[in-house]
Amino acid sequence: MTTGNNTKNYETPNHPFQGERIAEESGLLGRYGLKNKEELWREQSELRRMRREARRLIGDAQGDIDVAAEEGAGFLSRLRRYGILGENDEINEVLSLDVTDLLERRLQTIAYRKGLGSTPKQARQFITHGHVTIDGARATTPARKVEVGEESTVVFDETSPLSDDLHPERAEAQE
Repeated sequence: MTTGNNTKNYETPNHPFQGERIAEESGLLGRYGLKNKEELWREQSELRRMRREARRLIGDAQGDIDVAAEEGAGFLSRLRRYGILGENDEINEVLSLDVTDLLERRLQTIAYRKGLGSTPKQARQFITHGHVTIDGARATTPARKVEVGEESTVVFDETSPLSDDLHPERAEAQE
């Protein structure tokens, strides 16, 4: 899907004032350290696209999961490579995914879980300031999805002052 400069690649909620939805979104924003609701809506839209593709594949195969998995082999391998689906999960598992499954695969969340930041927001700041590398390459996009194979290579940049274990911001995270 190609998008122009003036095209949004996410959908906003249909009803702007729903207390329950707003509270749920606010909880996710805090838990994953997202900058604003637009980031959450992007992930929700990406999840809708994945579910739509899975439904299309299952529908084209007339409900036969094995045929659908064969047709969507590239789609499924991508989801497995990014750790969104497990190695043994079938195509129908895509329909039961939650937005948190996608949020967990963001660089920001993985950096926080690995202890590179004491909070998700601090991990985000370290990423945007260029202190974090993936497989030796500087990564400055907190929303980037990290493949399972790359997860172990998420570290501080060796030229960053934060790579020193005695850095004051690092000391907080270790306590």
